[in-house]
Amino acid sequence: MANQIAVVTGVSHEHGIGAATCVKLAEAGIDIFFTYWRSENRWPETFQMKIQELGVRCAYAEIDLSKTDAYLQVHQGTEESLGVPQVLINNAAHSTRDGYEKLSVAELDTHYAVNIRSTMMLSAEFAKRFVKAGYHAGRIINMTSGQAQGPMIEELAYGATKGAISAFTLSLSAELGPLGITVNAVNPGPTDTGWMSEEVKHELLPKFSLGRIGEAKDAARLIAFLVSEEAGWITGQIINSEGGFLRK
Repeated sequence: MANQIAVVTGVSHEHGIGAATCVKLAEAGIDIFFTYWRSENRWPETFQMKIQELGVRCAYAEIDLSKTDAYLQVHQGTEESLGVPQVLINNAAHSTRDGYEKLSVAELDTHYAVNIRSTMMLSAEFAKRFVKAGYHAGRIINMTSGQAQGPMIEELAYGATKGAISAFTLSLSAELGPLGITVNAVNPGPTDTGWMSEEVKHELLPKFSLGRIGEAKDAARLIAFLVSEEAGWITGQIINSEGGFLRK
């Protein structure tokens, strides 16, 4: 895994899956380009230094993935600072509570722009540049939220747009397989990335058959495995890694 370059989107705070993934990949010797949106203070700069201390190169950019040219900004920024990437982790997501009473065109469009359009365009551009660079082994990993596992009440826009990623993952994997690029998706289940209140934790904990709530590092471990050479025979899969989460 060493001497590769990975793009990781949605790395906006230290407790997230994106940050944990960056650390895990950097520990394996992979250079990191991460994107964020509206992080507080100087966190991106501090996080960059943390990654560099692991002995790899690291660059970052603040990019609004809802913009139509965002995917080009990501790839151009990566190439200018590190080179053409062999790994793409589509981790960024937009999520708000809605339900049928609150659902609006504006909210639906924003969910689509970030969750679907940016994921699709980042992946397509990744493959084009991968071919031009003459690479032979690449990885694309998308993030889902278990939409096929059960309903997501009051998250209609989020559930629909993230659910579409599963269909995209399967079809894209068939197209990119001949290029040596595997394409998979990870559903980490409910993960404590800082958004869970104590009340939410108390409600969710009994539903995990493994006895604890999911952590960002759990997802990062799986992502790192899918990036590794050992996972080279795995593609087109949506992997539900939820710690035995019971939805009923």
